[in-house]
Amino acid sequence: MWKSVSAPIHRAGVPFVAGGVVATFLAAFAWAPLAAVLALVTAWMIYFFRDPDRVVPTRAGLIVSPADGMVQLIVPAVPPPELEMGDKPLTRISVFLNVFNVHVNRVPVAGRVVKARYMAGKFLNAALDKASDENERMSVRLAMADGREIAFVQIAGLVARRILYDIKDDQQVKTGERYGLIRFGSRCDVYLPEGVVPLVCVGQTTIGGETVLADLAATEPQRSGETI
Repeated sequence: MWKSVSAPIHRAGVPFVAGGVVATFLAAFAWAPLAAVLALVTAWMIYFFRDPDRVVPTRAGLIVSPADGMVQLIVPAVPPPELEMGDKPLTRISVFLNVFNVHVNRVPVAGRVVKARYMAGKFLNAALDKASDENERMSVRLAMADGREIAFVQIAGLVARRILYDIKDDQQVKTGERYGLIRFGSRCDVYLPEGVVPLVCVGQTTIGGETVLADLAATEPQRSGETI
């Protein structure tokens, strides 16, 4: 717990934290209660933008979660049209991030970026299924070493108003590599290759870069789970 809380701040959060510190300092000379509120907001900013290191599984074929959060949906869905992956539904795993999760996003699996496309859109509640189609998003189509393809998408939410990304066409990426961040509360979708089943369940908590969502070499059936 302490390791996560004391993690370095992502560079995208530096202006927010610096602004909060300055505002708190100035408010201290004007009205103490306001300074106390601003100090709490600044502390939350530090927590929100934390960027801890992760231990990423290195075995080939493992697809890891792109984000911290909760598996909210596992459904068949057509990948975003801007990726030009056809109209055949693939298994989509949706991870919902609340405002207390780490919001740094990581590449689910190693490969070459075929397409990276940003699309403007709405800011519906990211918990809604239609958010995948209607919300602002950044979509990535990636080809793996064995020729199969995967898609992963950053989706802005009701509170999130900015998607940050550092990924481009033809870029070679590795599993667990940092590639972006979504400000403040959002969702990440992963579209698995045809025939690959999830190794997580709806309601399960994920850790970005560490939790294995699927194994390209696995032959076991899709898992189910229960809350106990």
